[in-house]
Amino acid sequence: MEKLKGLSEEKVLELKEKGLVNYNTEVKTKSIGQIIMMNFFTLFNFLNFGLALAIFLVGSYKNLLFLGVVFCNTLISTIQEIRSKKVIDKLSLLNESKATVIRDGIEKQIGIHEIVLGDIIKLRAGNQIVTDSRILDGEILVNESLITGESESVTKNKDMEILSGSFVVSGSCLAEVIHVGADNYTSQISAEAKYIKKVNSEIMNFLNKIIKYISIAIIPIGVLLFLGQMDSGSFSDTIIHVVAALIGMIPEGLVLLTSTVLAISVIRLSKYNVLVQELYCIETLARVDTICLDKTGTITKGEMEVSKLVPLNGTNMNEIIDALSMMSYHMDNDNQTMEAISKKYARRNDHKVIEIVPFSSQAKWSGISFEDVSYILGAPEIVLKDTSKIDKELNLYTSSNRTILLGKVNYKLNKTLPLDVEPMGLVIINDKVRLEAKATLEYFKEQGVDIKLISGDNPKTVAGVAEKVGLTNIKYIDMSRCDTPIIDMVDDYNVFGRVKPKQKKEIVMALKAHGHTVAMTGDGVNDVLALKEADCSVAMNSGSDAARNVSQLVLLDSNFSSMPKVVAEGRRSINNIQRSSSLFLCKTTYATLLAVLFMFLPLSYPFEPIQLTLISVVTIGIPSFILALEPNNERINGKIILNVLKRSIPTALTIVANIIIVTFLPNIIRLTTDEVSTLCVLLTGLTGFMLLYRISVPFNTLRRCLFGFLIVLFSVGVILFREFFSLTILTPKLLILTFALFMIAITLFNIFTDLFYKVSKKVKI
Repeated sequence: MEKLKGLSEEKVLELKEKGLVNYNTEVKTKSIGQIIMMNFFTLFNFLNFGLALAIFLVGSYKNLLFLGVVFCNTLISTIQEIRSKKVIDKLSLLNESKATVIRDGIEKQIGIHEIVLGDIIKLRAGNQIVTDSRILDGEILVNESLITGESESVTKNKDMEILSGSFVVSGSCLAEVIHVGADNYTSQISAEAKYIKKVNSEIMNFLNKIIKYISIAIIPIGVLLFLGQMDSGSFSDTIIHVVAALIGMIPEGLVLLTSTVLAISVIRLSKYNVLVQELYCIETLARVDTICLDKTGTITKGEMEVSKLVPLNGTNMNEIIDALSMMSYHMDNDNQTMEAISKKYARRNDHKVIEIVPFSSQAKWSGISFEDVSYILGAPEIVLKDTSKIDKELNLYTSSNRTILLGKVNYKLNKTLPLDVEPMGLVIINDKVRLEAKATLEYFKEQGVDIKLISGDNPKTVAGVAEKVGLTNIKYIDMSRCDTPIIDMVDDYNVFGRVKPKQKKEIVMALKAHGHTVAMTGDGVNDVLALKEADCSVAMNSGSDAARNVSQLVLLDSNFSSMPKVVAEGRRSINNIQRSSSLFLCKTTYATLLAVLFMFLPLSYPFEPIQLTLISVVTIGIPSFILALEPNNERINGKIILNVLKRSIPTALTIVANIIIVTFLPNIIRLTTDEVSTLCVLLTGLTGFMLLYRISVPFNTLRRCLFGFLIVLFSVGVILFREFFSLTILTPKLLILTFALFMIAITLFNIFTDLFYKVSKKVKI
């Protein structure tokens, strides 16, 4: 390439002052102001404060205590989200892509947001093109799939424009920046043309549905309940009871719980040098049952070294070394094979170059033409087509090594692979296996996660590496010679060799079509399409810009041993959210059902806000947050919504049945209004403890202490602070009634649980 000086530092400063710098047009995280606004100014907070105003106006000030819970919830959520934002911003800064530019004739690495208009950037295989540019020198193969959806790579050479958002598959070039910031192609068409994968989150979908339905129902229910309760007491009593009913319907703690737990997960994972680029991928990874691993850079270190040369057809060893030395000098070390050769052999420049064919992961060969001879490097089965004459040598070395064929022809090369290549020798290259890989794969095997090893290398080589890292029952296939549709054979093999980038994507798609939740790890340009398609994508920070930019998780220290920690964190979060969500949804369900029932019953609603605050804090608020942060490494089974409903619905129905029985008891036994209300509080609290008991089994020391503490706290509230909570004295008659009704509640709970299981099997939820 010709020598270019690029911009001077004075010119760069001048352009920056004019605003002609590649500023970041995408805000990766919300600002602190936005976080505060979005947490405080929510629909449910407006409803809560509206209900609080109604209570304030009727003078029942103690019933405003629920506002303290609302404020604490909002404050905790805000603080955790801000902490999470700061962690993500810090890690994102560390992970920010760098660009190589030429300024004052010197190459330097700068952040991509420091590039100015007119900068000369140097691009090579694996680099993402971060600004629209025009090629000044060189030739590259470009994949524009991230902006056009087309997976076929296109060749770009001098004077052709290359678009931001695409990435370099092979070759290298010098290019002049022609657009920056909002003028870049991706900034202008990101909403239309850039492929953005829809977040696949059961939790997010579940929460959105609950919020949607409650938001629609709460106002009409409140109005109708108010009208229905007008005849059951004074105006102020009606307001208090209606507010109590509506407060119970609002699941603000559920949203808080989820956002807090996921935010804490981001913070925890950051300690393991894991950058979470998409929050809900934590859930997806926790549900993964199949993980596709790219061999190079994931299982192996990606540090290739030439271990042996094997002459073929009587070729002199010195002739092989000379050919490799000249190739390594003239060809850019933009792939690991050439890099390993350059490290091993002194580079020579004593022949005039006529033509260079850069390596392509699609073609799997590269070549160089001198005046009297052309050399070709590539996969033996690709370069020779028929390898039968060298099968003996191949069988000796391909079982656990990367084997490259060096061949020659006596004429100038073009873009098409010659058919009459004369084999000169085999270059045997080893890729060092990561020390932590075996233990990591063993972990996944123990967790019931199916492992698929995918690579562009010879399948025997990949199988050899798989054996080294402890993969058992190895069944490998050469994808370059496979005519069977991928969807029909993907479950039959666990090692895939000679896989092209498009086939990696097709393997992931086939696994998903078979009902698997698929994670993909990779580090190279050839992994990008598969990473984008996977349910959860994980990139090594040491890999290409493109791989990092499309992945949901980035291992900043490129340490594969972090993966079990990520999965464990995901399982802890999601299992605990499921468990704690049962408590919140139980309250929302029984409060909604009671509100609807008392719209028609000629009876006064039995709760005041202060009473529901006591029940909620003791049976939902405190336990949900403590249990949500517990270790929990159980594999996630079934749909989240069904797992939550199977616990919450039977309990909610039991509480509703309790309240109906108690409110009609005065027709049989003489009870005052205060006694009815007290019985409702006791039975609702005890039934809540029954659910808490169910989700706490098996008990450990923490759960045992927590359960005991909450029972004591509830008892103290009912006995010592009964007047504050508008409860009556616990007479022997009330205690006997409570015991008898609780026995009935246990029976009802078991009946409703069995009924729910039978219905859920017949009805798709």
